[in-house]
This record gives sequence, C-alpha cells and structure tokens, in this order.
Amino acid sequence: MHIIAAKAVCFKEALSDGFRAYQMQIVRNARRLAQALQDKGSRVVSGGTDTHLLLIDVTPLGLTGKDAARRLEEAGIVANKNMIPFDTKSAFVTSGLRFGTPAVTTRGMGEEEMSQIGELISDVLHNMDDEKVVKTTQAAVRELCRRFPLYKQA
Repeated sequence: MHIIAAKAVCFKEALSDGFRAYQMQIVRNARRLAQALQDKGSRVVSGGTDTHLLLIDVTPLGLTGKDAARRLEEAGIVANKNMIPFDTKSAFVTSGLRFGTPAVTTRGMGEEEMSQIGELISDVLHNMDDEKVVKTTQAAVRELCRRFPLYKQA
C-alpha cells in the first residue's frame, strides 16, 4: 500500500503550479544548453530539444562518447555516452553524449547558467588534451555548485 500512497502524493504534487513551473524551467534550460552547444559547433542530434534531455554527436570533433564523457567527468561535468541514430560505434564506445537538465534546475540554475555550462562543455570537448582547460573547468563547476548548493543552510 505504501507504493499507492507514494503515487498519490506524487500525482498531487504534479498538479501544483510550482511543479508545472519547475518542469517548464527544466525544458527551457535544456533548450538553452542545446543552443549554447550548437553555437560552439556541436551537432545536437535532433536539432534541439522539447524535453529535459539532449544528445550531441561528438564524431565531428574526432571523439567517442566514451572518451568525451570520461574527460568531462574529470572536469566535473557529468554526461552519459550514448548511441546516436545510425551509430557505427558499439554501445560501449558510442558516438554521442547525452545531457539532462533536471539536476541543475533543481539546484536553481537557469538559462544564464546553461549558457555558461555549454561553454564549459565545449571548451573541454575542443581541448581534450589540455590539462589547463580541465582544471579551469573544474574551478568554474565548483563555483557554480557553490552558488547553487543542493541544500540551503538552516
């Protein structure tokens, strides 16, 4: 019965204006991130997004999704390697990267921060062998997380 109760609470919350606004912000953030990545030369597979996710093709940069995701993680940015339509690489390597915006939206980030995150991602992807870029990105990610903490101090 606890699962039924949990679903009831979830559905009630989903009907609230606050939840609706939060969901709309998630999509606005995903669209801004997609645009920021496109502005820096990445190909968003669907040309944009209408959801909380976006998928980019990293093959024009001479990268694999596996290597790009690993390097971004070293810089403090989480992305998932992901196959793209007609991918010639295996599911263990992939040609794409998938990004989502719910977590950063939950922290209170908006479109301005999505533009900054798009630039940080692009800097790393275009400079995969540059340790200075990774360290600079790490510092910028830490500063964003400091400005937008998971929990407010009581």
